[in-house]
Amino acid sequence: MRRWIEQLFKRKNEPAHLASGRWGEQVAVRLLKSKHWKIIGERVRAGKHDELDIIAEDSSALVFVEVKTRKNEDFGRPFSAVNKEKRKRLSRAAVAYLKKKNIKPDYIRFDVVEVIGEPGNSQPEIRHIENAFPLDSAYRLWW
Repeated sequence: MRRWIEQLFKRKNEPAHLASGRWGEQVAVRLLKSKHWKIIGERVRAGKHDELDIIAEDSSALVFVEVKTRKNEDFGRPFSAVNKEKRKRLSRAAVAYLKKKNIKPDYIRFDVVEVIGEPGNSQPEIRHIENAFPLDSAYRLWW
């Protein structure tokens, strides 16, 4: 049913890169669920300009997951797109989310999931990089 609802509201002429990114996020969610993680949210808006791809819980932490999807690695690993500015935006979004929900987890972590392939490709290459980067020093947890 969820897929049907997504199709109903999907833009008819969605650009290929957005469709590819959405597909990569679905692949990442399946990976995390296969590891028995609890998915808290997908494509969560945490401010006017900030979005968190996936928020999940593993056995020890609240995890903010950034998903990077590429057709191939001709121009480097997808993780390389998570530069200093992107890490700062993700940190800002995570802190805003925690404040908005008034959540005070014992531990938070930032992971990156790389998805290499294309929609329709039955076997994309997937890499899960746990604890990929720390909370940016510009932000503090208040508890």
